[in-house]
Amino acid sequence: MKYKKYLSILVISVLIVSCAKNPFTGKSTMALVPNSQILPMAFQQYDQFLSENNVVTGTAQANMVKNVGQKISSAAERWLTANGYAGYLKDYRWEYNLVQDETVNAWCMPGGKIVFYTGIMPIAQDEAGVAAIMGHEVAHALANHGQQRMSASQIQQVAAVGLAVGTAGSENAAIYNQAFGVGSNVLGMLPFSRSHESEADKIGLTLMAIAGYDPLIGARLWERMSQQGGDAPQEFLSTHPANQTRIDNIVKWAPDARAVARKFGVTSFKN
Repeated sequence: MKYKKYLSILVISVLIVSCAKNPFTGKSTMALVPNSQILPMAFQQYDQFLSENNVVTGTAQANMVKNVGQKISSAAERWLTANGYAGYLKDYRWEYNLVQDETVNAWCMPGGKIVFYTGIMPIAQDEAGVAAIMGHEVAHALANHGQQRMSASQIQQVAAVGLAVGTAGSENAAIYNQAFGVGSNVLGMLPFSRSHESEADKIGLTLMAIAGYDPLIGARLWERMSQQGGDAPQEFLSTHPANQTRIDNIVKWAPDARAVARKFGVTSFKN
């Protein structure tokens, strides 16, 4: 009896999950929060971020980020149109900005709002390296990974509340709730995040290849990234695949990315 409320909430959670098929992955993915809500929030947060940080303009690096970004977004549009999804990105408002910050990072918010930090530029090294990073970050947005993470987080929260209600009064309630917290992260949220990173790697290779860049540059980029030092957690405890896993996957996927690009008339690749 005491678990009925918990089970009912879980059933309701499953029933209310909205699904949307993503053209880049072919998968039906969680979409509890619609893009009509996500994109305006993303645009507002992006503008606020830019207003609070030092945006670099007019330099060779800033121009490179914008130029490569335009090529990657154009590659996405070409792929979508060729595969019957013309207009899929009609609500995107692409922006590509370089921000003065020594953090080694870059990101793309839903709706095509991109930031590169100056700290990642030495690792990118050149235009092809920027394309490898750009392809990966743009792929996160195209695959709706932000939307999926928000949806998964909501389900995790509902399940946690259901468990707390279902075990209320039990002498083992604290143990159950702690076990759920650890288990749902290690067995659920972390693998979910790692799968997103791998998806973004694979989609990103195709985008950079269509844009005219050698996808194998992605492997060289991660080799440089792995040389940055620092202790990384074991892969199963991380939100990201291990660097060597990513390198091995990129080497495996690169020929397919080149093959797709050739269908778009790309016969040579910058490296």
